[in-house]
Amino acid sequence: MSKRLAVLITALFAVAALVAACGGGSSGGSGGSGGSSGSQGSISGAKVIDVNSMNNAKGNVTYCTGKDTSGDIKAGIAAFNKANPNIHAKILEFPEAADQQHDQFAQRERAKRPDCDVFESDVVWTSEFAQQKWTYDMTPYIQKRLSEFIPSTLESIHYAGKYWGVPHSTDTGLLYYRTDQVPKPPSTWQQLYSEAKAHNGIAYQGASYEGLTCDFLEIAFAAGGQVLSKDGKKSMINSPQNLKALEFMVNGIKDGAAPKAVTTMMEEDARRAFEAGKVTFQRNWPYAYALDQMASKVKGKFKVAPLPAFQGGTTAGILGGHNFVISAFSKNPGGALKLVDFFTHPKWQKVTGIKYSKAPVLKAVYNDPAYKKAIPFASVLYKGVQQAHTRPVSPVYTQVSQAIYKNINAALSGSTSPQAALKAADSQINRALATF
Repeated sequence: MSKRLAVLITALFAVAALVAACGGGSSGGSGGSGGSSGSQGSISGAKVIDVNSMNNAKGNVTYCTGKDTSGDIKAGIAAFNKANPNIHAKILEFPEAADQQHDQFAQRERAKRPDCDVFESDVVWTSEFAQQKWTYDMTPYIQKRLSEFIPSTLESIHYAGKYWGVPHSTDTGLLYYRTDQVPKPPSTWQQLYSEAKAHNGIAYQGASYEGLTCDFLEIAFAAGGQVLSKDGKKSMINSPQNLKALEFMVNGIKDGAAPKAVTTMMEEDARRAFEAGKVTFQRNWPYAYALDQMASKVKGKFKVAPLPAFQGGTTAGILGGHNFVISAFSKNPGGALKLVDFFTHPKWQKVTGIKYSKAPVLKAVYNDPAYKKAIPFASVLYKGVQQAHTRPVSPVYTQVSQAIYKNINAALSGSTSPQAALKAADSQINRALATF
């Protein structure tokens, strides 16, 4: 990491540290039926990882992941291959959209193909993959390292009493704002949209994909909404609280607080719009910080803050991030585990945290002097990750999320009303829940 970038990070988060952590509201998880709530049942007959299999591992390992937009994966693979001459790891990149990554992996697992030894799985896919017995039960490995990980990150791989992956990177949404246009971060979503309208608007993940589910739930949970009942068997999406949140977002586009193009934006689209100076605000994940501080029109002209509260409600954070899962059809599970162990070692977690703005999953990294020096907001981020919650836990989460983002996008695009969108989502979610 360059000294200049370190100085810029220090300057940015000296101010951000004064603000409460993102995801600090109590409604983020309980209101959304997040965390480990819901009916989980039991799973038997899945393959269980042999921790000792990585000791003398050799051969080839394929790491399947989404687009490496930050460069940390390619750097990690190069470092791993150098440190492990008996193993050759390579990357197989899937499309940028999370649901397309899911489908690429699922297709291979249904066909029992060994294409992916390791897959970088979204935190919400754990229960589905486990139910299908597509991934190794990683409990023996996790038990040896249980105390190292932030509990909320372990929650995202825990299902039916077992651990089905290893946390790799975590996330919580952040608000990026132009300091040359806005002197301080807004305290409520209402104030944020008002200032966005008065300036150049806000970019967020409004396309019809998983990112929109996160963005909508951050506002909906803050407004007091839910997705599923506590037992995970019934949809609660069609509620007055969720309607209030959706109408707020729809009116934001109508009023010009958010550009109409936001309905087609994913993370990288929002980041590029912000970098180009086209918008005053962006909602994005921590990874965008290091990239925004490079060759862009906003370099040195923005700061980062936690997401604001919803007026009359609270704040709500959604736990993002990715976990390593090992395919049940891998021909080299020992080599796969060796790669996972390398990427989740404190040394490499610190590198990705400092150089690539990826939020670490290990407690120790947040207390590391080098990390704290480069990222002064470490304690704020740590608290935010601790308090954030997972999205609804369900074996049919993919269908639940699709029902949310497709109908929310339809409302944002103006092709249906907010009331009709939530009614349709409610029906689709209940149909999905009835299948298990």
